[in-house]
Amino acid sequence: MKGYNDCIKKVLELSRQMIILADEGQLVAEDDGCRLLYGILQDYAYKLRRKAEEEKEAHARTGRWDNRIKEEIY
Repeated sequence: MKGYNDCIKKVLELSRQMIILADEGQLVAEDDGCRLLYGILQDYAYKLRRKAEEEKEAHARTGRWDNRIKEEIY
């Protein structure tokens, strides 16, 4: 896989990890400050994932994304 596609996959994985952390943090948060922190993290994670998906789709439209490569779950 090309380096630029590999980086997009890494951003997708990073955003997935951010969402998981935000969900876990919300479950254990004991004050409003922590809940706010994890809410912000979750918001940015979804925005980041959306932008990475847009870039992936743009690469696919121009033939720069290899759909034959098995992808992890994002």
